[in-house]
Amino acid sequence: MEITFELGYALDTFYFLICGALVMWMAAGFTMLEAGLVRAKNTTEILTKNVALYAISCIMYMVCGYAIMYGGDDFTWFLSGITEDGATGVAEDAATYAPSADFFFQVVFVATAMSIVSGAVAERMKLWAFLAFAVVLTGFIYPMEGAWTWGGEAVFGMYTLGDLGFSDFAGSGIVHMAGAAAALAGVLVLGARKGKYTADGKINAIPGANLPLATLGTFILWMGWFGFNGGSVLATASVESANAVAVVFMNTNAAAAGGLVAALILARVLFGKADLTMALNGALAGLVAITAEPSTPTPLQATLFGALGGLLVVGSIITLDKLKIDDPVGAISVHGVVGLLGLLLVPVTNPLTADGGSSFSGQLIGALTIFVWVFVTSLVVWLILKAIIGIRVSEEEEFDGVDMSECGLEAYPDFTGGRS
Repeated sequence: MEITFELGYALDTFYFLICGALVMWMAAGFTMLEAGLVRAKNTTEILTKNVALYAISCIMYMVCGYAIMYGGDDFTWFLSGITEDGATGVAEDAATYAPSADFFFQVVFVATAMSIVSGAVAERMKLWAFLAFAVVLTGFIYPMEGAWTWGGEAVFGMYTLGDLGFSDFAGSGIVHMAGAAAALAGVLVLGARKGKYTADGKINAIPGANLPLATLGTFILWMGWFGFNGGSVLATASVESANAVAVVFMNTNAAAAGGLVAALILARVLFGKADLTMALNGALAGLVAITAEPSTPTPLQATLFGALGGLLVVGSIITLDKLKIDDPVGAISVHGVVGLLGLLLVPVTNPLTADGGSSFSGQLIGALTIFVWVFVTSLVVWLILKAIIGIRVSEEEEFDGVDMSECGLEAYPDFTGGRS
């Protein structure tokens, strides 16, 4: 059955918008996950950071991020190239969905990258320093590496990643590893939470305040990931694209399941207990691992790839703790270390051919390009912010909790009484 251009355009646009809404809902998932894994006295600031970073991401990507990432004369700053009729200079038969739908889908990815930073620097960072960094990351740092990858531009005029055999279907590296690189730079400048590591090298666990919230957040992220990966097919109005979407949904779910089970089993072997936080991070690791290429693996391969991510994230969290890199929610491990794994798995099921695909060398060069750019530029921004306004709260404020010092509100006033 043939579908008319108008109907196909409408269906693909609608699908894009629905998937974008699912990815937007991931902001709630990150918020709940982080709120559950920090101490009660720091909950309000986490909530404030996440709702504010989403708004900042939307504004900065509208102002300049989208233009930097995709360029061209049709889409300029402030989205002035997008009109109610579509986009200036775009022929009617050249577009398969509304340009404004594309912007909406892209902007929620920017917010996802910034959300990764939030959890890693939790419980000791100044709110306004974090929000200032969000302006730079979402308006410039992320759009630049996005231009070199999804935007198809050459890296500083030297090489084009696509021509080298780099492929990242939905953003294991472009979104997740990039967010983790920015988070790592911030954590190194910020330092660990007081009491996390002792002078004799002991590691003190700092439990989260609300594991039901953390579990809810994981389920929300799991659901939102169907929009994240499924929407990246970019179409659903034909039999071919509809089948591709269904495969992506199936493999995304399989990888999350594999990651959770593998992490849960490994935690049981290592700790003698079923560690819920490791299981949750295992599910997220499985999702990150499959994001770089969810369309070509078989269901079994997707499950195994997710399981590899689940095993890797447990080892990474333990290793970073030994290195005294304090990440309260495991974001650097989940999104950074496993994001790299996801990129390296792509050639296994989608090798480089004349029609596309990827190579291990291309994936490595792409990963290195993304990490070096985001880490170095983020480090510079963090250091500038530290010198100008400071990025860490005082010891007294950290002890009392940043909720009162930064926001003047307690998330659980009937229970914390100002401290926990």
